[in-house]
Amino acid sequence: MKTPGPDHPITITPNRKRIRVSVGQTVIADTTRALTLKEATYPAVQYIPRGDASMADLVRSGRVTHCPYKGDANYYSIKTDGQFIADSIWTYETPYPAMAEIAGYLAFYPDKVAIEELPGD
Repeated sequence: MKTPGPDHPITITPNRKRIRVSVGQTVIADTTRALTLKEATYPAVQYIPRGDASMADLVRSGRVTHCPYKGDANYYSIKTDGQFIADSIWTYETPYPAMAEIAGYLAFYPDKVAIEELPGD
C-alpha cells in the first residue's frame, strides 16, 4: 500500500454539478452527489454513488485489478438495450484508508459510455 503524497497526489472533492452517464438513449447513472478524484497527472474521474446508478443494467464481472494507492478494483459490465459493454465500470468496495470516501462508488470508462457534466440543481 502506498500513501498519496507530493510525488503522487490524489484529491477527492464533491462535484456540485450534475453528472449523467448514458449508453445511447439509456441513462445508466444520474447524480448531483458525484465525487471528483484527481490523481497525479491522470484525467479527473467522477465517482458516482451506487444509489444513483441503474444497478439493474449492470452485471458483475470477474475482473479485478490492483492500484497501490487505492486497493483492489472490481468491475461491472453494462447490459442494456441489446448492448453488452464489458468491464465498463470499476469500483473500490474496500479501498485503502486514505481513499475510504470512494468505497462503493462507481467510476465509468469515458471511452465506453457518455459522461455529461451538467449544471447542478
